[in-house]
Amino acid sequence: MDTEQKQVSVTMPLFLVGARGCGKTTVGEALSNALRFQFADSDRWLQAEAGMSVAEIVQREGWDGFRQRECEALQAVTAASTVIATGGGIVLAEANRDFMRAHGKVVYLQAPCQVLAQRLEAEPESGLRPTLTGRAINEEVAEVLAERESLYRQSAHYIVDAAQPPEQVVAHILAVLPQLSAGA
Repeated sequence: MDTEQKQVSVTMPLFLVGARGCGKTTVGEALSNALRFQFADSDRWLQAEAGMSVAEIVQREGWDGFRQRECEALQAVTAASTVIATGGGIVLAEANRDFMRAHGKVVYLQAPCQVLAQRLEAEPESGLRPTLTGRAINEEVAEVLAERESLYRQSAHYIVDAAQPPEQVVAHILAVLPQLSAGA
């Protein structure tokens, strides 16, 4: 498909949601390049704005303080012609789910627990991102995914298999983008 054609017809923000390790940042950067969109990572913006890592924010302000900052970050990075990689917990707040669906299209990058755990073990972020459950990574991923799966699905306009290599995920999203924008 012709990327130039999509660029003209698709200008709404594209929100990528999913669990840690599903590839939101990697896919988001590649997708934004393919579409010639801007790229924003809500967690990166939040950390730059706060001058702290997620772990430091949670230590100082608790998870509630972090989640409030996460809501503010989502709204701050939302703009037309932008691919936005969201934090894995962005869907926990109903206001965020409603905001994303009202302001753009939401793509859920879905991957099985085993894939997510393998990716997180390969590139640990323990100093940057605190554990949510205190359990081993595979147990934590399973528990968190079980808690959030329905919220990711509820938020999504489209679900893509993110267990594939990033370039295949991007190609898949590009292929369905005209349908997503037509279903506005």
